Amino acid sequence: MNYFLDVLKKYAVFSGRARRKEYWMFALFATIIYVVFLVLGIVTKQGWLVALPIVGFLLPGLAVTARRLHDTGRSAWWILFQIVPLAGPITLFIFSVLDSEPGDNKYGPNPKAVGFAHA
Repeated sequence: MNYFLDVLKKYAVFSGRARRKEYWMFALFATIIYVVFLVLGIVTKQGWLVALPIVGFLLPGLAVTARRLHDTGRSAWWILFQIVPLAGPITLFIFSVLDSEPGDNKYGPNPKAVGFAHA
């Protein structure tokens, strides 16, 4: 849960690097929250409830994706590749599961080497 909250605290920070764990923990909790709002929207017949987490997590999601791409040594402009049908999302998924680029890169120090405080 700390990784999710860290991403929300850095909701508009597009610089630096994000570990796989930070990226995927954010994705997991955002998906859980989205499903809860989806069920609430269906049960209460209030379709607008589904849009709340989408709007709320849009900027933090883009920021953590940019930092995750930086961690693998790629530019955040790769996010735009997602608009290419099929190949774009698959490519970004592969980039998101790749290990960090060892050592420092042009986007900053390796977050694994910094000794991230979360367990």
